[in-house]
Amino acid sequence: MEGSGPFEVILIIIPKIYSMQEQNLKNHSRFVPFFHFFTWPLIGAIIGVSIYKFYLNYSTGWGGGLLIPGLFFAIGVALILLAIFARSFALRAQDRAIRAEENLRYFAMTGNLLDSKLTMRQIIALRFAPNNEFLDLAHRAVKENMSPADIKKAIKHWRGDYHRV
Repeated sequence: MEGSGPFEVILIIIPKIYSMQEQNLKNHSRFVPFFHFFTWPLIGAIIGVSIYKFYLNYSTGWGGGLLIPGLFFAIGVALILLAIFARSFALRAQDRAIRAEENLRYFAMTGNLLDSKLTMRQIIALRFAPNNEFLDLAHRAVKENMSPADIKKAIKHWRGDYHRV
């Protein structure tokens, strides 16, 4: 790693830390400890301390010490919104990619697109089905209006998705 800056090292190490073993129904959800156990508590601490400081300085007015806690509170709220929206935008884009990939996979097997009655959540669940189970499961999902959880439970041989955020 000679010649790599700290940012490049982080980009190489972090994916290895969070990479999953063999995926299955029980472990397919992605959990990122650095995000959940560092970022969220840090934002919570910023908001909590700013509320506490705001409370302590309330009697002094804006000029006497309320401005800084007020700004830190606003920054904490902005960070929460940033984290929520960034995650939401990434998942939306990924959902569109999954829909396109599964439509292509279905089209390659049948010459048709997926049934428009399938919901996005059903299509996301179908991505874990291997090719030999995919067609039957896609038809069953429409016919029986299967929930995403039921689709995942019906998969016999799990096909991992190791690129999902």
